[in-house]
Amino acid sequence: MVSSIDGLVSGLSTSSMISQLMQVEAAPQDKLKAKAQTAQSAQNAYQSVNTKLKAIKTAADAMQSLTTWRSLKTESTSASVTAASTGGMTGMTGSITFDVDQVARAQVSVVKNIDTTATTYPRSFTITTGSWSDSDADGTNDSFTAAGAATTITIPDDQEPTAANIAAAVNAAGLNVRATVVNTNGTDGVLQFAGTKTGAGNGFQVDLSAGGLTAEDTPSQSALLRVNPGTTAEYTVTSDTNTFSGLMPGVAITATKKEAGVTVTATSDAAAVTAKMQAMVDAMNAALTEVKTQTAYNLGTKKGSALTGDSAVREMSQAILGTVSRGLTYDRTLPDQTTETVDFGSLSQFGVGLNRDGQLTFDAAKFTAEYNKDPQKMQQVGSAFAGQVEALADKQTTVITNAVTGRKNEIASLNDQISSWDVRLVNKREALQKQYSGLEVALGKLQNQSTWLSGQLAGLM
Repeated sequence: MVSSIDGLVSGLSTSSMISQLMQVEAAPQDKLKAKAQTAQSAQNAYQSVNTKLKAIKTAADAMQSLTTWRSLKTESTSASVTAASTGGMTGMTGSITFDVDQVARAQVSVVKNIDTTATTYPRSFTITTGSWSDSDADGTNDSFTAAGAATTITIPDDQEPTAANIAAAVNAAGLNVRATVVNTNGTDGVLQFAGTKTGAGNGFQVDLSAGGLTAEDTPSQSALLRVNPGTTAEYTVTSDTNTFSGLMPGVAITATKKEAGVTVTATSDAAAVTAKMQAMVDAMNAALTEVKTQTAYNLGTKKGSALTGDSAVREMSQAILGTVSRGLTYDRTLPDQTTETVDFGSLSQFGVGLNRDGQLTFDAAKFTAEYNKDPQKMQQVGSAFAGQVEALADKQTTVITNAVTGRKNEIASLNDQISSWDVRLVNKREALQKQYSGLEVALGKLQNQSTWLSGQLAGLM
């Protein structure tokens, strides 16, 4: 590569002249870079619009989901009993009255009056897991049934048979039982065993009889609800935990203390459905705003935006607005599996309309009122509208995705051409530097010859 030089003989600023010539030579590449930048801006704008379209699709999907239309609002007459909607497609409205006869608890067994420092406890003992039941129907679990063979637990030979080591061996056995030693007064204390799970089916028995020790049990128990108490329709339901998830479809009921006469009610959650419709309208308006921004033309500066003049994007706005202005017509499946076309008409009937600014409007109060009047009809209408909106979003997304792909290909081609010009311009700069360097050498030789001739002529005079 020829180094850059300035005119030592000619007095010319050759580096400046080369730079100016290179600017002329680089003009075609600059045009390519400008085109690539414009294409990149358009691609970014397309992707921004596409993001808004995907948001419309997501909102429309949610509007058609059965989970949305089966949203429940729950209420309980008791502060100690909570009810929560579990979502999904099983939710059903209704109410239920019950008494909380007992709440769930884990078993606790205690060996009292032990010497916590003694080393004479049995080195081996057993724990049997099983379930408790109320054999005499007095409301107290008093009968234990083993679930299988007892588990033998042994204190390692390198450890003394202390109460603390009994507890450590239990905790290392992998059972749903945890043991601890509690000092009550000096070296006096208790050896306590506690179940890690509630419910009558999660009981256990500890056999320390080899050491003359007896554990006093507070049996585990399940929560019990007496449904429709005092009526011929009375029945009981149990749960290992204090939560009942199968008593009312789509509702989880949790009781924390005994109480009589509790009523839980589940009603359709109109607010949740209305919020989903609002979200879909908002998503459509966001897309309209994005299209307007990306296609805007500033009369003052006489400059357009990235997609000014793009007909496909402009038509998108008309398509979105058209889903509202045309009203709603949809096919409904009848009980005999045939279909009929329903001409519902203007969407303003359930609160969706258009304003003068080219945006959708939504009257949440009107939508809620119509939903409360006839939830089933509104489910059909709302789902049908959301289906048409989703189909529109899918179609427009395909158009925009193709446009993005086209721009990507254009940018790749332009970048290849720009790279080719980089090589061409490097070669051109080297050629100019060599040319001007040769010029300086030639001028230097002429100057030397001129000096020599001048000296010769002076010698003849």
